[in-house]
Amino acid sequence: MRVQLLLASAMAQGGEVAPGPGFAERALQSFVDGIQFGAIIAITAVGLSLVFGTTHLINFAHGELVTIGAVLAFFLNVAAGGPGWHLIPAAVVAIVAGALLGGVAERGLWRPLRDRGTGLINMFIVTIGLSLLLRHVVLVFFGTRPQSYREYDIQQALELGPIGITPRDLTIVVVSVLVLVGVALMLQKTRTGTAIRALSSNPDLAEASGIDVHRVVLVVWVLGGALAALGGIFFGLSEIITWDMGFRLLLLMFAGIILGGLGSAYGAMVGSFVIGIVAQVSSLWFPIDLQNAWALLALIVVLLIRPQGILGQRERVG
Repeated sequence: MRVQLLLASAMAQGGEVAPGPGFAERALQSFVDGIQFGAIIAITAVGLSLVFGTTHLINFAHGELVTIGAVLAFFLNVAAGGPGWHLIPAAVVAIVAGALLGGVAERGLWRPLRDRGTGLINMFIVTIGLSLLLRHVVLVFFGTRPQSYREYDIQQALELGPIGITPRDLTIVVVSVLVLVGVALMLQKTRTGTAIRALSSNPDLAEASGIDVHRVVLVVWVLGGALAALGGIFFGLSEIITWDMGFRLLLLMFAGIILGGLGSAYGAMVGSFVIGIVAQVSSLWFPIDLQNAWALLALIVVLLIRPQGILGQRERVG
């Protein structure tokens, strides 16, 4: 989309038409756009990957946490009758709300189901039902009309050589990378992160070694909810806010997680960037409506070569 805007901005001044950017410039611009898109996917996918790694639950309702974060920030920022806050404090409140929602879901729904011995297939069906419920609750309150935030909507692109990027999009990429680095450092350098990795690797051994499994899983859900809300706000900033935006992003989240390696937070980050870059670069040759299809095709090709994913561990079968 941004490539088309750059083409339009390269039109003539004073009645003359300037030549458009060459293929190399357009490819580089698409690559940068892909990094931004991949960063948004990665922010939302990391929490989903951690939940799967610690509980083996495929949470189909994770996309709705993305939508709720974006929509709550919108109501605090723009909606009539709302407080009309600046986007930054509205985003902070939405992220905290996403974290609380993730914690409440774990404490009030998923933990009781696990304690009752509910099977993973049954719990997966529950996530689908919860997804449909939350999505249509958002539809009732938000409506079907796409919206945008009040601040940072229209900006002049910064020209960095052949690349054009707005301060908003540059901020999204920088903050996303910093958050992802922070999550990686937390997983590597803190006791909680070590416990999360141990639980993902071998739940029985982790519990036998004295790790409080319930507390660790609760932390994962809180972290996942916060990251999903942040990713939803970034997605709404870079694209548009809709009632089903999280559901539209969910397939790409799963693609990034599977491509990177199931249960690996680092794999989810790497796989998400690959998916985002392939989706954007494919628009150089094919209609933009097919960009997600080409991203999923890249997933299939990689899995044919490396079934465990980019950073996944090969497991023995049988």
